[in-house]
Amino acid sequence: MARDRFAPDFDPDCGDAPLSSTRHDIVIGRWQGLRDLLRATGPDWLARGHRVRLLAQACVGSSTVETWLAAEPHSADALVLRAATETARAFDLAITAGRGVPIDRTRIDAAVLACLAAAEAWPDDPTPWTSLISVARLYPAGVRRQELARWWDELHRRDPYSMEGHLQVLHYYSARWHGSHGLMYDFARDAAGVAPPGCPLPVLVQYARVEEFRHSLDTEHDRSTAIALGQHWNNDGAVSDVRRTWERWITGRKEDTVAPGELRDVNYLAHAACAGGAADVGAPLLTLLGRRATRTPWSYTGDPAQQITRRRKEWGVRD
Repeated sequence: MARDRFAPDFDPDCGDAPLSSTRHDIVIGRWQGLRDLLRATGPDWLARGHRVRLLAQACVGSSTVETWLAAEPHSADALVLRAATETARAFDLAITAGRGVPIDRTRIDAAVLACLAAAEAWPDDPTPWTSLISVARLYPAGVRRQELARWWDELHRRDPYSMEGHLQVLHYYSARWHGSHGLMYDFARDAAGVAPPGCPLPVLVQYARVEEFRHSLDTEHDRSTAIALGQHWNNDGAVSDVRRTWERWITGRKEDTVAPGELRDVNYLAHAACAGGAADVGAPLLTLLGRRATRTPWSYTGDPAQQITRRRKEWGVRD
């Protein structure tokens, strides 16, 4: 019998070859590659958001973005990347400090000011507003509702169907941060309800389900919770949500490939379908993805490669 040689490809750049090439420039402190990549990306907001987010994570431990700004202090791209990098650095400090331990407010304020400077430098770009909503989570009590609403309005005006922007608001409203499960699901379902066919926003419901699962694992450890978590993915409501997202999003897409910037989103839906046993949705999604995969959210429920490989085998998915 032929051995199944399938192995998922967990490329951290999601198949974005130009982005992977630019990562090497960061390692050696060469900022010109960052400039060239973001200049070539232009106002493709999906690709730009994806690239800025991952470049920022790569720049956290280096001074490459600061070197770029020193050479080109008025570069809008440099200011946008610096804002995202300051946001990523603030989150790294929060993770190092540990859950519930506040970090120096001046670091959060510095990231906010960097985001506002970037927004002023490129008025049409939604990316700095996404960073701004993200870093707002780090304030111990969040931000005033009016302030968050103003930032959201600015982002929504520039990119009304921004998946990353909606995702940051969903995180803010989650029980792990400044909201509740109910508030988070309400936001996800409201966004899904107004999304046009082919728009990815319906998958916010699957992101919300992962958030609820993670919060339960972190905060509750009794037997009844363990039993409830066993049905978290395959109850009727969860499976109905999976099929609804498939119908609203995937069946309405015009593209038959998955862009790097939406690979994580497709993996969230595929994971929900696999965890819920919905083969009618999961099998075609695994076929669409091929070997391309992201470690999250699979890593929250076990070994990512084993889960994907097992479901492909059970459902007869082939390369």
